[in-house]
Amino acid sequence: MTTFVDRVVLHLQAGDGGHGCSSVHREKFKPLGGPDGGNGGHGGSITLVVDPQQHTLLDFHFHPHIKASNGGGGAGSNRDGATGKDLILKVPDGTVVQTLDGEVLADLVGAGTEFTVARGGRGGRGNASLANARRKVPGFAELGEPGDQLDVVLELKSVADVGLVGFPSAGKSSLIAVMSAAKPKIADYPFTTLVPNLGVVQAGEQTYTIADVPGLIPGAATGKGLGMQFLRHIERTSVLVHVLDAAAPEIERDPLADLDAIEAELAAYGGLENRPRIVVLNKIDIPDGRDLAEMVRPDLEARGYQVFEVSAMTREGLREFGFALAKLVAEHRAAKPVEEATRIVIRPRAVDDTGFTIEQDEDGVFVIRGTQVERWVRQTNFDNDEAIGYLGDRLERLGVEAELAKKGAVAGSPVRIGEREFDWAPNAGEYISGPRGTDIRLEELDTRPSAAQRLAARKARRVRNDDELTHMSADGTVSTVANAQLPVLVSDEDDSEGDTDE
Repeated sequence: MTTFVDRVVLHLQAGDGGHGCSSVHREKFKPLGGPDGGNGGHGGSITLVVDPQQHTLLDFHFHPHIKASNGGGGAGSNRDGATGKDLILKVPDGTVVQTLDGEVLADLVGAGTEFTVARGGRGGRGNASLANARRKVPGFAELGEPGDQLDVVLELKSVADVGLVGFPSAGKSSLIAVMSAAKPKIADYPFTTLVPNLGVVQAGEQTYTIADVPGLIPGAATGKGLGMQFLRHIERTSVLVHVLDAAAPEIERDPLADLDAIEAELAAYGGLENRPRIVVLNKIDIPDGRDLAEMVRPDLEARGYQVFEVSAMTREGLREFGFALAKLVAEHRAAKPVEEATRIVIRPRAVDDTGFTIEQDEDGVFVIRGTQVERWVRQTNFDNDEAIGYLGDRLERLGVEAELAKKGAVAGSPVRIGEREFDWAPNAGEYISGPRGTDIRLEELDTRPSAAQRLAARKARRVRNDDELTHMSADGTVSTVANAQLPVLVSDEDDSEGDTDE
């Protein structure tokens, strides 16, 4: 079984950011020493890096599920969580990164080229980082942001200067074996080559790479045979070489018909029309092979092809053929524009760009989109009223509430940000410090009497009970009214909400 894999689907999960910590410093004689909750660590990212020592995607074929480590959570005493470890995945030169829908995300060519395909989530800030003049001791912390989770397709397109194409058993693998140090499988039956072979050829001072594609047959561009699976490996080549079998009469095939069939498949595949072509008539050492080569050569040259008669067995004609390829490769390299280092382009945000958009869908929900606001929602703990109030303040300062009002939203209108949907309640004023974890602006109307009201009611009851009590007579006898009991006298200073006086 072959161990060459040139297409895999990866299931990637970057690390989640760690949660921030909500903590208050405490020590002897300092019960409230201020906020000291640390920040959560960032999650690990997944990066693809081109390694010249890698030639296949076999490792990813057996391990398609890849996950980076999560960031650690923050802790008290201003201790930040650990940062998740980034994963570096080594891929062969010429790897193309695509989405499942075929959108190209990156084309990795050149040793050391890297692409961060999945970014780790940000760590949440602890309450020490959230403290300000208004919120001196925040009773909440931010949650860690989830890391990217996506499926991508890695597709390998060999980076070679010369591509050999032809029918099965035309001798492509034999040519690579004698022209370079490559050791492809060679046998006397069709489809011996099941994977692309790559070799390095030295012609004088010129060095170039040469690759062969498993045998093409009519219909290869539409998925017949092995051609469709490996035609991608000649997309990057500078020169295409048609390898024709000069011993075709022995197997009842015509070299010219083979050439026309291969050209038809290349045209159907597309993108190879402008590549220079060379025709090689192989196996001239076989009886009648040289005669056939001399017969079809004038027709090939009349079509504008440069023709070489070679023998992989006796190595006849290979020197001239190798130097001709080196010349074409050098011309192609000279015509290419000079490669420049990747330039970092900084694009500032437009003056009128608010960073978010608001649209009303068909269900009447106001959908708010924007990288910043969606991140804020993901990092908000909706079980904490103070955190919800903090989110509302941030959205108001950004201008979200004003824009909602312009769009026609009223109190109670449904609003969706990211995956969170809620009823809109306009901001009820400035934040007022209260018990940690609460925001009085979010408290619902409560009919329960306040502590002051309950204390006043108890005093009123005591006054009423004193009026109903009878007095003690001079002879020491006690008479009561309505069988009332003597009250337990409690001073106002010692009274509390939990005391009973009845």
